[in-house]
Amino acid sequence: MKTKILVLLLFLALAFSAPVVAQGFQPPAEGKAVVYFTRVSGYGGGSSFEYFHNDRYIGVFKKKNYMRYELDPGEHLLWISSENKEFLTADLREGGSYIVIIDIIMGFAKARVGATPITVDDTEKFERARDLIMSKAPVVTPDEKIEKMNEKLADFIAEKLQQYEEDWKHEHNFKHISPEMAIPPEAME
Repeated sequence: MKTKILVLLLFLALAFSAPVVAQGFQPPAEGKAVVYFTRVSGYGGGSSFEYFHNDRYIGVFKKKNYMRYELDPGEHLLWISSENKEFLTADLREGGSYIVIIDIIMGFAKARVGATPITVDDTEKFERARDLIMSKAPVVTPDEKIEKMNEKLADFIAEKLQQYEEDWKHEHNFKHISPEMAIPPEAME
């Protein structure tokens, strides 16, 4: 009898201690696309980068982690803020899953950020990103923090988007995520 109770208690403890967010590759919901922002290196682990979608703050994370961001298919501007600002244009297809490698670059006051969209043809980078995604749950920024940061950063976001439109997009060759860059689901098994 004691053994059955212990087994039942152990089962319940395990069932209720499971993470809220599943680890591993999760295809997008119907009618959506998904972008995985991945930091596959432990270099600069203490540096956090803030992530934006068009004119919205969408999250933050640091260390060797990743963030999964689901959005509508179509054209988008994704960007990351640190000592510098790194922009990605994107044309995402419905049902597509995309991976962006986040690069940590030595900066003056703090780390600079780089962003490189990859495909399965980028074998070494893809394997490192895949291993990271399959090994742990994504970092999730709470909705309350996202709303608070959007209010707090409203002027900053408007200023950086104006700089992007007026100067940066003409001066820099920012990278692009094309529909063909979608990762085949079977590659993530």
